Amino acid sequence: MTFENILEEIGGFGPFQITFMVLLFVPRMVLPCHFLLNNFIAASPPHRCDISTLGGGGLFRNLTREQRLTVGLPVREDGAPKSCEMFTEPQFQLLANSSDAGNLSTVQCRSGWVYDNSTFTSTIATEWDLVCDRKSLTQTTSSIFFIGVMIGAITFGFLCDKYGRKNTLLASYVMSIVFGFASAFANSYIVFAVLRFLTGFGLTGIIANVVWVDTRHRACIGVVGSLSWSVGNMLLAGLAYLINDWRTLTMVVTAPLGFAVLTWWIPESARWLLAHGKVEKAQFYLEKCAKFNKRPKVSSNVLLETLSDTEKQDKSYTYLHLIKTPKMRRLTLLTGIVWFGVALTYYAISLNIGGFGLNIYLTHFIYAAIEVPAKLVIYFCLDIFGRKNDTHGPMWTLFYLWHVRVVVAVLGKGLSESAFTTVFLYTTELYPTVVRQNGMGYSNFMSRLGVTVAPLVLLLVDVWSVLPQIIICTVAIGSGLAALLLPETLNVRLPETIEDVEKTRLVSSHSAESPADILELKSTTDM
Repeated sequence: MTFENILEEIGGFGPFQITFMVLLFVPRMVLPCHFLLNNFIAASPPHRCDISTLGGGGLFRNLTREQRLTVGLPVREDGAPKSCEMFTEPQFQLLANSSDAGNLSTVQCRSGWVYDNSTFTSTIATEWDLVCDRKSLTQTTSSIFFIGVMIGAITFGFLCDKYGRKNTLLASYVMSIVFGFASAFANSYIVFAVLRFLTGFGLTGIIANVVWVDTRHRACIGVVGSLSWSVGNMLLAGLAYLINDWRTLTMVVTAPLGFAVLTWWIPESARWLLAHGKVEKAQFYLEKCAKFNKRPKVSSNVLLETLSDTEKQDKSYTYLHLIKTPKMRRLTLLTGIVWFGVALTYYAISLNIGGFGLNIYLTHFIYAAIEVPAKLVIYFCLDIFGRKNDTHGPMWTLFYLWHVRVVVAVLGKGLSESAFTTVFLYTTELYPTVVRQNGMGYSNFMSRLGVTVAPLVLLLVDVWSVLPQIIICTVAIGSGLAALLLPETLNVRLPETIEDVEKTRLVSSHSAESPADILELKSTTDM
């Protein structure tokens, strides 16, 4: 009797799994709200130098607002005032001839800036003047957040395999709530950056959620479960439109985690409990599942028999086990390349909401909405074309479509999301159970490394307008080629031990009479 047989007996997909998935929907929705929050709280609205202290005596003060702007600020080619420069002194002659301003002396803004508050009441850019020579700090906050996510991926991957998913999930909820709310009350940029780092670190633990599901439904659970990311992403656009203050918006997107804590009673991974020799606890949760699904209970003797066939965790598995054997080293290298490329591509498009030529709220909503049909299409493709083809295919297509701006903005976003959805499911099927969380932790680390680099790639548009496109296309091609070198997992028995990876895995004959393999499928963000 194998663990797969046990789960088949108590119900591989029933009310228990559906309830489980619904309870995890809310915390998963919070992930995109924080991961892409920087699009709104760090937005830089139109601004100009504050010229209220500009010299000129009573004559300058007696001028109208328009006249003050004329004599105090140089203008761009489109006639709007420059954002970061002002005249050294009032140029009253411009009142008679405003076109004669080519050789006049200018300086950087001396007394701060005046911001257009028609779209945003406040952002971190307006509160701490992160504009002009300090404008890169707005993108830095995004990178700092994802560095926290990157380190958290490694840390929580280890903690999940060491102490179980349930305890680390609670720690993740508490950390995310505390630091998420605290960041809304930051009184300086440095404090805010540190708290965002800690928030990103804590949120990573939510990815460790598990759902027990059979092979026939694992693609369905993976895709439908990931729709929570798309829903949360669309919700963020609506919340940001209604809430124009960055502090209030940060608190609002963090608040749902309070409800998530109430759902902490979700069961521990029975597969993990058995792998660690905790038979009684495993039986407790399996009986809960059987009762919920109205199926017969499993006796302790059967679990003991299963335990004897399961590799017990007498030795501690670490990240080093990902590279100790030849095929594991190859698997680790290739999955890292794929995750880095998929994440960089996805977030380079997601963080560029100002490049579509539309209102930023509408752009963000469109980017989020296109993910829904992309996920539904990939659901039907997963069991037809396989995981490998559905991972590298969208990346290659994205390369061919990148030069068409509108197509990339919509289809490109959907294709990158398709690849992201597939690569998560694909990776959980590639790594063996004993190091699966370590493998997912490493993969998430590489993913967040790609996310951290994405904002920096977008800044290269100031060097050469097409340089970001060239870099993103190159990365997409590289990750697509790496995916081609990975083995297909469609209808293949999932590996339990490292030895299962080192030897050839046999294709399962999923007939009506044969039991289905079971996968403890981890939920994703995002991304």
